[in-house]
This record gives sequence, C-alpha cells and structure tokens, in this order.
Amino acid sequence: MNETTMQRLEYDRIKARVSECAFSYLGKQHAASMVPMTDIHTIRTRLNETNEALQLIRYGASVPIPSLEGMEHIIHLLGTGYLFSERDFSHMAQFIRSCSQLIKYMSSKADAAPTVSAYASSMYGMEPLLSEIEKCIYSGRVTDTASKELAKIRKKITVTEERIKRKLDSLISRHRSIMQENMVSQRGGRYVLPIKKEFRKQVKGNVLDESGSGQTVYVEPAEIVSLQFDQSANMAEESKEEMKVLGELTALAESYTRELNINTETVGVLDFLLAKAKYATTLDAVPVELNHDGIIDIHGARHPLMADTMVPLDFSIGQGYSSLIITGPNTGGKTMALKSVGLLTLMVQSGLLVPVLEGSQMAVFEEIEVDIGDGQSIEHALSTFSAHIRNMIGILETAGNSTLILIDEMASGTDPGEGVGLSIALLEEFHRRQATVVATTHFSEIKHFAEKTPGFQNARMEFDTETLQPLYRLRIGEAGESYAYAIALKLGMWNRIIERSQAISAGRTSRNTQEPFVMPPALDDEKPVVASKPSPKKVASNPSTTPFSLGDSVYIGYLNRTGIVYKTEDERGNVGILIQGQKLTINKKRLVLHIAATELYPDDYDLDIIFETKENRKKRKLLGRKHVQGLIIESPPEKEM
Repeated sequence: MNETTMQRLEYDRIKARVSECAFSYLGKQHAASMVPMTDIHTIRTRLNETNEALQLIRYGASVPIPSLEGMEHIIHLLGTGYLFSERDFSHMAQFIRSCSQLIKYMSSKADAAPTVSAYASSMYGMEPLLSEIEKCIYSGRVTDTASKELAKIRKKITVTEERIKRKLDSLISRHRSIMQENMVSQRGGRYVLPIKKEFRKQVKGNVLDESGSGQTVYVEPAEIVSLQFDQSANMAEESKEEMKVLGELTALAESYTRELNINTETVGVLDFLLAKAKYATTLDAVPVELNHDGIIDIHGARHPLMADTMVPLDFSIGQGYSSLIITGPNTGGKTMALKSVGLLTLMVQSGLLVPVLEGSQMAVFEEIEVDIGDGQSIEHALSTFSAHIRNMIGILETAGNSTLILIDEMASGTDPGEGVGLSIALLEEFHRRQATVVATTHFSEIKHFAEKTPGFQNARMEFDTETLQPLYRLRIGEAGESYAYAIALKLGMWNRIIERSQAISAGRTSRNTQEPFVMPPALDDEKPVVASKPSPKKVASNPSTTPFSLGDSVYIGYLNRTGIVYKTEDERGNVGILIQGQKLTINKKRLVLHIAATELYPDDYDLDIIFETKENRKKRKLLGRKHVQGLIIESPPEKEM
C-alpha cells in the first residue's frame, strides 16, 4: 500500500492508538508494524478474530495476558551461551505460570471465541521447567535445596558465621573501653573493631582502614583472622556451586527454546488482538461485510480521530456509479468525508473494526491513492498545482479496477478553464480503467459532467443558508453549491454586485448545460483524453463579418471558455477578450457571440468607461468626462492567441 496515502490519511495515528492499548512489548510491536492487507479471506479472518476478542472483553472476565516482563531479554539470549541469573529465572517462572492460566482460560472460551482460543491451544505448559525453577530459585535467590553440595556448603557457612560472632562478642566485652563505638563493622567483607587510634597497640590484629578524621582505626582482631579466611573460602565454594546450579537451569531452559518462543509470540499476537478489540470499544466500532466489487455502503460512519465531534456520515458508491463528485461550501465537510472513507478502508483492510452502523459494507482494494491538499496558501498556487500534477501522474501509473482514488479540490491551483478540462479528462481516464473515484470540487463544469455522464454521480454537503452554517450531511444524487453569493450577501456585499455576478454565472451555466458530455473512446497509448463540449448555438449573423461590441459575451471554441469583449476589432480583425481577469487578443474568426452586451448591462451603464484602456482613460481625463458608477478593469498585458 502507498506510504504517502497512509501518511495523508493519518494511518500512523491509528497504529499509535492501537499500540497504546497493548500490554506487552510484542503486542506494541505488532501494532507498530500493522499494515493494510489485500487478500479478502485474510482480512475477513482478522476481522472475525478482532470481533471475537471484542466479545471476550465485553462479556467475559479480564483476559489473563502475561506481561512478558523480562522475556524480551531472555528470548534474545537463549542459545547464545549466556548464563541466566536468578532474576531471569524468576521472570521465566512467572511467564510459564501466566501461560498456564491463559491456556486454561482460553480453553473455557473455545465455544464463544473459537478462532482466538485456537491460538492459546498451540501454547505449551512446560511444567518440568517450571518445577525445576521453583525448586532451585525462590525470591530471586538460589535455594539450599538446589543441590546437596550447596546445602552442605551453606551449613558450613552458617557454623563458621556463628563461631566468628561468638569471638566478636567476646572481643567487644574485652575492649569496650577503647572502642570508638560498641559495634562491629565490616571492611572489604571482613569483620573489624572500631578502636580509638591512641589505643591501637592494645589490640592484636591488622588495621584494614581508618576514619576520615584519623581518630578511629578499624582493626581485624588476630583471633578471627583464620575464621574469616575459612569463611571467604566457604563463600567462594557457595558462589561456584550457585553458578553450577544456574548453568544446569540455563541448559534446561535452552532445551525449551522452541516452546518459549512459541508461547512468547502467541502471547504477543493475542495481546495485539485484544489491543485492537480495546481500541474498538473506544470507538464503539463494529465489523463490516466485505466485497471485491468496489461497493462501499456505510451508514453512521465517523472519522476515527474525530469520533466524538463528527456528524455521522452516510456514504455509498459502487452500485450504479463508480465515481462520485462531492460539492459544497468551504468547511462544509467535503474533505472530512473524503478522509473518512479512505481511513476507514485502510482500517478495515488492517483487520480493525470501524465506527459505522451494523450492516455496513466496504470493498477491498489493491491500491488506495489520494491527492489531498497540503494546505498551501494562494501565493504557492504554482507549487500546489505542480504537486497535484505529480500526484495525478503517479495515480495514472497504478490506477486499475481495484483502486480507490480520493481527490480533494479538483481543478484548483491553476487557470479554472484549463484545470476543469484536465480534471474531466482525468476522471474519464480513471473511469475507463474501472477505478473507484471520490472527488471534491467547487466547479460547475465538473458537476455538469458528472450529471450527464454514465457511471458518475453527484453529491453535496448540506448547508443552512439562513444561518450560513454547514450541516456536514452528505446527500448523494444532488449537485451542491459553494454558496458564495449567500455568504457574501450575509457578510454585507452590495446587492448590485451579487446580481451582476449571478447574471454572469447564469450565462456560463446556460452554455455549459446545453448538451450532455460524450465519453471519448479509449486510446491505445493509455493517455488521458480531454472531453470536448459542443459550441453554443450561433447567432443568425455570420460571426466572421459581424463586428463585436464592447461588453459582448463571446464563446472561444478552442479554449472551451467564454469571455467579455473589452476592446473592439482592429484593422487585422483581432478583438480584445477578457477571460477571468486575463486579457487576450483573439481573431474574430475564432469567436461566436454568446450573449450581447445589450442583454447583460443596464441602459445606464457607460461601457466605454467600464472597458476603457489606459490610453482612453487619459483621454477621458483630458476631456473632463465624469466617471460613472461602474468598474474600471485592469489586468496583465495583452497576449496574442
């Protein structure tokens, strides 16, 4: 699956939340390495496992998953010649005991959770190993019963210790008056008496240390020197015998390497399953039905990262249409709907339950491709458009009949006319390849294309025009609006400007909706094909001989756009046309009258001033003509076409 897709849909945040629900280090590792799958049978099995684990959590007691404390270190060092310590064997014993509890628990749940309990049935009890560890290790220490020799040595240590203590008690009574403190100290593991420095010669023995002030010397009395040497030898024997016991236990543990590895890995898998189930409880998630037919039909869906705040989404595609064009106002929820569909698909294909209503179904896709905006401002439109084109090229290379394509804000970041044409061509190509496409847009041309083309469907995000608040509900089968006029009017825009804008938009729409789009035939070279639209109905007069007037709306066929005449025909037959704020010079033979200026502008508008050039403006100022109410249009230098 495409890494960029998972990043843009925030799949890593889902993995992190599942990992937080895991108990063991292996469970967390499984969550961190989780990826979407493409085999429908495997996905169905994983969903069933997760659902079984969810039922265990909801209706059963706490599942006794071993913590795996210390086991990562043990598993890593098994068979390397490393001598395990008493602490290691304590962890191993606790792990084996916990495994036995888990096996017993899962056995009792075989009917309710057959798939999950099957994992535990493959685990091993390892009673002989546990018994030997418990015999030799207790409270992190090798026991006296670990071996007969060790018991014998420790008995000698105890006897010698008693003899030393009796000697020390006698010496303390004898030298109490010259001792700095009436207590025995140790230096280097040997017993000493704290004697005042001036009385040092009254005690036979070796000075092993002295205090920081120099007032006290620590003397090992001669009477216990030999006993302490004997005790040191005894303790060395004890340590040697303990190492022997630990070595034998290590060898026994290594004979169970396979069983320990299987149990550890199984615990990690079960912990991961339970982590997915725990995460499902936080989302109130359910399993969905799967299909290979590109059908997504979900009800009450919520984005997993906004489950508590998002208005539930009803979404459907794949039955009667495979491409859905979503329109609506900014902040109306279009992008969130797009991301919800993509992220829920990734989750399902990862074996995760999703926050939708029962009875929902989702398709399994080989690839999921997205082109979702990076939030750049309008000053970065060029780089935004370049990134968009690079994404589209990448999608074209992989798109097929098992691809889900999610595109946000089609035709943005470049000239609207060219962007619309490119977007429609891409939609046609994706449809020809039988991909499933969900796209958002603000452009009416794309909405009309979807309305007239088989296999495409419109949808809109609902909007309350009274309160100017989005309702975040998706309504499939209807094309939406951006509600720019309603919002602008509510914010105080002049009525005259709104009315003029609506007249211009109506002119464009009437041309765009005259005839349906026709899907072009497939090309052998697999390149996208730009859809063409028929020219509007021509006026009765010959456009090549009839002069155009200032303010006329004209149609430019090869650009598939309309424009406004701002400069009348020159001696070569070239006419100045204003298209989206850009001035072009186009020969009159390429123009067709769309709407005459007399129909577009009221009688009291002075078109010479509205469309005047800089030279005419200077002339007007010299003549002293008063400026009438209207717009002075200024734009970049003219380009010849």
